[in-house]
Amino acid sequence: MSSPKNVALVVGANGIAGLNLIEHLESLGGWEVIGLSRRGGDAREGVRFISVDLLDAADSREKLSGLTQVTHIFYAAYQDRPTPAELVAPNVAMLVNVVNAVEPVARNLQHINLMQGYKVYGAHLGPFKTPARETDAHHMPPEFNVEQQDFLEQRQRGKSWTWSALRPSVVVGYAMGTPMNAGLAISVYASMSKELGLPLRFPGPPSAYDILMDVTDARLLAHAMLWAATSPKAANQAFNINNGDQFRWSELWPKIARMFDLEVSPPLPMSLVDVMADKAPLWDRMVAKHGLAPHPYTDIDPWRHAQGVFSLNFDFLADPSKARRHGFPGHIETETMFREVFADYRRRKVIP
Repeated sequence: MSSPKNVALVVGANGIAGLNLIEHLESLGGWEVIGLSRRGGDAREGVRFISVDLLDAADSREKLSGLTQVTHIFYAAYQDRPTPAELVAPNVAMLVNVVNAVEPVARNLQHINLMQGYKVYGAHLGPFKTPARETDAHHMPPEFNVEQQDFLEQRQRGKSWTWSALRPSVVVGYAMGTPMNAGLAISVYASMSKELGLPLRFPGPPSAYDILMDVTDARLLAHAMLWAATSPKAANQAFNINNGDQFRWSELWPKIARMFDLEVSPPLPMSLVDVMADKAPLWDRMVAKHGLAPHPYTDIDPWRHAQGVFSLNFDFLADPSKARRHGFPGHIETETMFREVFADYRRRKVIP
């Protein structure tokens, strides 16, 4: 069977960025999609999955060296570690192993798109210059995002393919079984609050309730990934990608509460990791009572990430205008995004 002109290799296919990109490519048609992840995935027409240990160079070569038709690599894999220094080795190794296995054999390779984030600006270290811009100086290393980009820049020299790097904010959208998903966290936290007859309390400290921040719609990010991978104007550059507006939780949280028909009460700092740890029985009752999809509670573990998001006590935003100047038109109102994301989780019967 002949291959389509465009063959996308999506690395980190089950994460929030990779999953939404695959759905976007499927909706467009004209793309063959190959998804990489440790746990594989459900194949369907035009989409297949490869289970591979990207930390293992030999396994990567064995599983990926036959991917001669790949035209675009979308790299969105991530391995978490306790410290910034410990993040470098595994996350750089995974990218290197993918490129070493695929780039020499994929004769029609056109582009490698790299997923980054505001860690490039030191957002994980504390208050950083805002709005962050792509021209801002890097912070003191170690920083795996910077080392990954340096690797791509050096590897691309003299080659016909190009690279791009996208820097989203907190990504919000549909995904299951991934720990970095604030949208799922809010959906389940609010649904459980309603089930228990409780008001919706912001779980972070009062100082986090009034910061100015932005977020990135996962669907918008998917459009940006494809734009960066196919637009000559985006070649060999990095871009901030967010919804294009800013908000304060103190203004948005009551609106989110109304989306669940809940009252809102003042913030009450709590560890989501701790308070959600014993909620499996409640979840199982909700699944049975409301006829929800049978996702085990172990697939819902965004609490550590969400706790970090809700604990930010400094402004958290970046300037997205460079992408606009280079031709990416995408934007969405954040309130609208949350309403649509919650509706999507309801449509998929993840929440009542």
